[in-house]
Amino acid sequence: MKNFEGKLLWIDLEMTGLDPVEDRILEVAAIVTDWDFKELAVYEAAVKVGPRLVERRMLKGPAAAFFAAHPEARDALMKQNELSGRNGRTIENELIQLLDAHFDSDTRVLLAGNSVHMDRRFIENEWPRLNEKLHYRMLDVSAWKVVFEGKYRKKYAKPEAHRALSDIRGSIEELKYYLKKVKS
Repeated sequence: MKNFEGKLLWIDLEMTGLDPVEDRILEVAAIVTDWDFKELAVYEAAVKVGPRLVERRMLKGPAAAFFAAHPEARDALMKQNELSGRNGRTIENELIQLLDAHFDSDTRVLLAGNSVHMDRRFIENEWPRLNEKLHYRMLDVSAWKVVFEGKYRKKYAKPEAHRALSDIRGSIEELKYYLKKVKS
């Protein structure tokens, strides 16, 4: 397998919590971009999670305080899960098709996002076939955030909708902000 090519796979997941063993993916969005961050393809889907697990993890579990502080996102994710959630294997297949359509089959795909290491842990646990196609290196926007806030006291005000597609677009805009500061 070759190293990654001139494209990025941006992924954001919304989950029932942050434990990749106990929690589950509820929503996924993916955007394929070039290195100028031009969108080449967009994908989003809701993953069906059992209602008892959703209630136990989102309303009573470790993530309950987070979801109580973000009731709009919580309610939208729970409703989406109930009405349009689909089988995780089907969604993994569709994500692999997205990669097959936009990346060379003999190239590992570079995963990008904000705190994407956490998303990667869920991908490893729930979508191992997708994980096999990903490069071990990742472009994590949160690393840029740490440097710019800690060293330069520059803070990017990213809107946090806690919905996968808007969060990815926010991450792309955040990285553009940091790169612009590097050029100036």
